[in-house]
Amino acid sequence: MSLISLMSLISLISPITLTLNTQHSTPTTQMYSNKENVNILTSLLIKEKVTKAVVCPGSRNSPIVHNLCACPEIECYPVTDERSAGFVALGMTLADNEPVVVCVTSGSALLNLAPAAAEAFYQKRPLIIISADRPAQWIDQQDGQTLQQHRALEPNVRKSVTLPEPHNEEERWYCNRLVNEALNAVRLNDGSPVHINVPISEPLFEYNVPKLPDERNIFMLHATTDYFSVREMAADFFRGKKLMIVLGQMIPEFMGNSHEAIKTLKKVAVVLQEKLADDSICPAQPIDEVLKMIGDDEAYRPDHLIYIGGTIVSKRLRQFLRECKCEMSIVVNGIDEFCDTFMHTTEMIQGLPEDVITIFANETEGVKKRDFVTLWDKAFDKALATRKTIKPRFSQMLTVKAFHEKMREEAVDGKLFYGNSSAVRLGNIFSDQYIYVNRGVNGIEGSLSTAVGYAIAHQEEDDVYCVIGDLSFFYDQNALWNESLPPNLSILLPNNGGGGIFRQLPGLERSPYRDSAIAAQHTTTAEGICQTHDIVYLSARNEEELYKNLDKLFNSEEGPVLLEVFTNAEEDAQALKDYYQAF
Repeated sequence: MSLISLMSLISLISPITLTLNTQHSTPTTQMYSNKENVNILTSLLIKEKVTKAVVCPGSRNSPIVHNLCACPEIECYPVTDERSAGFVALGMTLADNEPVVVCVTSGSALLNLAPAAAEAFYQKRPLIIISADRPAQWIDQQDGQTLQQHRALEPNVRKSVTLPEPHNEEERWYCNRLVNEALNAVRLNDGSPVHINVPISEPLFEYNVPKLPDERNIFMLHATTDYFSVREMAADFFRGKKLMIVLGQMIPEFMGNSHEAIKTLKKVAVVLQEKLADDSICPAQPIDEVLKMIGDDEAYRPDHLIYIGGTIVSKRLRQFLRECKCEMSIVVNGIDEFCDTFMHTTEMIQGLPEDVITIFANETEGVKKRDFVTLWDKAFDKALATRKTIKPRFSQMLTVKAFHEKMREEAVDGKLFYGNSSAVRLGNIFSDQYIYVNRGVNGIEGSLSTAVGYAIAHQEEDDVYCVIGDLSFFYDQNALWNESLPPNLSILLPNNGGGGIFRQLPGLERSPYRDSAIAAQHTTTAEGICQTHDIVYLSARNEEELYKNLDKLFNSEEGPVLLEVFTNAEEDAQALKDYYQAF
């Protein structure tokens, strides 16, 4: 080959080679945006040790997204659908119990985060919502993607700030102060969502700053539990004859740290906890079943009650406790919260649940076990024995029961995420493990995205199983439109063609529009969605196929994988009715 020919060949190859190398290499010198408020924010996120950010597309937020991607300390996960992105970030906060950023562009993009913000607020999760905004002078001037963004997510965020675009030292100080205020608020009350709104003027796409500023990071020491006052209250509590402790939704880390204290308290008091507040490997407490058995028997009603943690699923339990006439009724809650769930609160403790439970456990010395505890223990034993004898017909109830039996058989140690409504209620009957579920506001949106977020954050450590009803799944199907979708995700989708919970509401059958309009009856399946997103698809339409494909679900060598189980809504409702008639 001649030298000229060789040079010609090199000239053809070289541009391709250079392009490929650029895609897979990291520049030796990383440049940041020239927007000062963006750089101040980025610097403080790093100092607060934020390591994960979910980023959504847009031009106005591109300086923020560029900075987040440029930081070696922060891992970025692109998600196109903002509503899904908020819940993906929420799931990531559950994985590591650390703050996670979700960043969106200006305009209605921010409003799509409202459901995730509300869920994070009531579930007490540290979600940092960052929105780009247009300059103030263009708001309400019919400029594109422009609306009132400042405080747009209130009251469902702990703190809202809008950063200035600094032009002098005082404005830089103000910007720094606002970011510090927001990032301190995100750790309040065990965790809270905050909203940082960032106006950005054009031009947007200049990345010529070689180094982030060394920003002042303000440390705030938050209020601690008043040990002596709680100790005195505990002494009064243990003077009761019928002691009951109700644990609402809590994260597994708290439950693990409080395991010994809860074990101690169970010796002297009845402790009620659903699988949202129980990380031990044991059968779910048959709370609803016992309440069905005891009816109006006053012997089972507490005289002293303490309620710790978040929401409870059981409507029957809430009603039971509201009807109790307690002499002492204590609520343990976070800062600036006044919560009277059972309508007879006499005392409130502002403090961390873990601290309060430990103090109460330490005060049990010398307290004798009450007959009240024995009474409830016998009722639990009877209900658990009855539960073991029940074999549901082919239904969603059988699907969830078989799923958990298979988990035990395979000795699966995965993380469980449940959708709301019927799904989580069945999980609270059959699960031996802790259940993650969005019970802050109990919405159906975002359940799948939350599981996806957790699976992404822990794809090297945990298998994640999501049990979700059909309406929740299809409503949140964009959770699967995600380049980061991990192989450790498995989905169990009971599909009865509509909102099954609506068939369990007495009186609603009198409406001729129940199925078509209220329960959103449909004939949709997930098969096409799985093909689109390269997810292994399995299906079952009878009991034999259910057990066969559950085996494949747990032993699939590829992932993600989804098992769709088709059931009949009337049979589902009857199976649940038959179950409770046994008690």
